[in-house]
Amino acid sequence: MTLLTPPAIPSSQRPDPELPQGRLRWSALACTALLAACSSTPLPPWPTSSKPQVATPTRPAPEIPVVPQATTQPIAPANNLVPLPYNAAVAARFPDPATRYDTPGLAPQRNQFTTASELSSWLNSQASKSLGRDTRLGIVQPGSSQRGSPIQALVATRAPGIQPSALYDSRRPTVMLVAGQHGDEPAGTEALLIIARELAPGGLLEPLLQQINVILVPRANPDAVEAGTRNAADGTDIAHDHLLLNTPEAKALATLARDYRPVAVVDLQEFPAASIFLQKYQAIQRYDALLQYSATANQNEFVTKAAREWYTAPLRTALSQAGLSSDWYYTTSQDLQDKSISMGSLAPDSLRNISGLKNSVGYLVSSRGSDLGRAHIQRRVHTLVTAATRMLHSSAERAKDLTQVQAFVARETASLACHQQLAVQAEQTPEQRTLTMIQPDTGADQQVRVDWNASLQARTTLSRPRSCGYWLSASAQTAVDRLRLLGLQVLKVAEPGQLLADSYNEARSATPASGAYALTRGAVEAPVGSYYLSMNQPMANIAAAALEPDTPYSYLARGLVPTLSDMARVMAPPSVVFEEEEDAE
Repeated sequence: MTLLTPPAIPSSQRPDPELPQGRLRWSALACTALLAACSSTPLPPWPTSSKPQVATPTRPAPEIPVVPQATTQPIAPANNLVPLPYNAAVAARFPDPATRYDTPGLAPQRNQFTTASELSSWLNSQASKSLGRDTRLGIVQPGSSQRGSPIQALVATRAPGIQPSALYDSRRPTVMLVAGQHGDEPAGTEALLIIARELAPGGLLEPLLQQINVILVPRANPDAVEAGTRNAADGTDIAHDHLLLNTPEAKALATLARDYRPVAVVDLQEFPAASIFLQKYQAIQRYDALLQYSATANQNEFVTKAAREWYTAPLRTALSQAGLSSDWYYTTSQDLQDKSISMGSLAPDSLRNISGLKNSVGYLVSSRGSDLGRAHIQRRVHTLVTAATRMLHSSAERAKDLTQVQAFVARETASLACHQQLAVQAEQTPEQRTLTMIQPDTGADQQVRVDWNASLQARTTLSRPRSCGYWLSASAQTAVDRLRLLGLQVLKVAEPGQLLADSYNEARSATPASGAYALTRGAVEAPVGSYYLSMNQPMANIAAAALEPDTPYSYLARGLVPTLSDMARVMAPPSVVFEEEEDAE
């Protein structure tokens, strides 16, 4: 990762203390002692001043949002390049906000959203405002796109420098906001440019930096924006590449998360107002924002509780007070005969779900209008600015609590190695719901009864005993590199030894309860140059998501682990000599 803004103090190592270089001997006795120490981690009291309540779409908690209002002025008519897929009666349901946002891409009569050069200039302008100030803004480049465009992040902090160690030493938690994973969803990028300005000295959000650090990634997929497409240059949807990390765009975001260790990650996207919904239900999308926090197999309940109680209710209130409607995030298939609606996937390949497995609050906020061109763009940006502002306020208000929860969950996750059950596969829970949409001819509300697949009440369909770790052959080097980039420690075998492990074999009679693979326990040779990943570490659940082979997103299914014989589930603490390696990616 490149620091584009010179730091105020010399660059140092990443915040985690480095283990001594050379060889490390892990004995069964030492591992047992570590596990015993971790298993005694006390459960922290849940910080709340009232009885916890589950947030629902219709009953938000009473909180008052603070939305940047720095540029209130008369609004010029929008210059729409894409014809609206509905009439004036529907359009009247979505008036522009009282506040006009004034990024380069939102200028009156503008036909193009903020360009790459304008975005870079904007970020540099905000960073220059902090020179000689206690508030420091600086730009880092965690990577480049497939076509070589820089992926830039703005770091806002009151620490003496913008490198990870400086933010870690500040003892303030870090919040990361990401936009532009899809090239056809411009509102998030424009919204984060507004947030960047308000975090700079004199901005309305600058006081929050007394409690938190903030990282903004306004455009995570610059190639797609340049090409006017949804996906990356190679066709990959990077919004679902956060476990495999096949694209440099996803690797850039993983680098930021690994190095800065945010307590919350907010993904700003957009969803279509009409398209498939108009074809299937003869109705237009009504909600300004769709929301979903992380929900995936093995996510710690404290992470879920923090997202639900500390973020969701205040966020709904902020949107409502701004005159914006919201509901849970949902989508539907392209099959016109399939009338079911599903919340966001349980797969750990999205930014929100991989963040949940990193013991952070992962949150998706999607605004209405990815298929509308520039229509309603001020309202779409207003939706995401309001949401991002509220998410930052919630993070600042709960800064100490979030730090405590993340630390506790990290210890608890590590302590589970060799113990209890591990969820390998989970599925959404089928329900029924009534959604409010809009009648396309009259603009009136239209109630639509749908089959609803809920992600917030997932059901485990396949489980196995949690292993002590995973052995990987030298042929699985690509998988090792990706796991390290996700923040996991993977050790290289320095001297040959044996491990008590379960080997995977294709099951002769696979069932949903047993899975596609049978396990055979025995001694597995661990030659020099092979690898061991201990489950006694904070992000162990990411390893399980990647290495249990039953799912379509597993490293075996996607070719990052060549064959079943290249990995095994280690079922007892090993007594093998390892050496440590630097991160490969």
